[in-house]
Amino acid sequence: MRVQIVYGSKNGGTAGLARMIASAFTAEGWQAVVDDAAARPGVGDVDVVVVGGALYMNRWPKHLRRWVRNHKPSLQAVPVWFFSSGPLDASARSGDIAPTPGVARLGREIEISGFMTFGGRLDAHPKGFIAGQMAKKSAGDWRDPEHVADWVRHITQRTAYTNVATQTK
Repeated sequence: MRVQIVYGSKNGGTAGLARMIASAFTAEGWQAVVDDAAARPGVGDVDVVVVGGALYMNRWPKHLRRWVRNHKPSLQAVPVWFFSSGPLDASARSGDIAPTPGVARLGREIEISGFMTFGGRLDAHPKGFIAGQMAKKSAGDWRDPEHVADWVRHITQRTAYTNVATQTK
């Protein structure tokens, strides 16, 4: 099985999260490719696409939103899962954080298979005034590899179930 992970990130935390997701898929026996939406990759010949971005002012980066819209027909032809990174605390581990309105709207347009919010990361000395102010109180790394692995196992199990159900029809 093959998965493409496409991400949007400004400060590198979500890029690292995308690589964590790829590693978790690889541990499940899948082939994984990771692409930065800013590089404008196409949708590959894959079984699943995972798309995610860091939340800035409750929105994904513009280049990621544009990538999703530009590839809407291709994304509607394959199972797609969305993720966001952002909370600068352990609250994402519960798995109960809903997508922001803009991400939810994109998800409805694509008809995604599922969504997850992961904890984010903020360097102690990030670029930008707002991020710098936030870092004074919230610098740290809340990305949780176990949370990522649990979510990836859910995706791989659901994909295997869907493939078996399709083949028996």
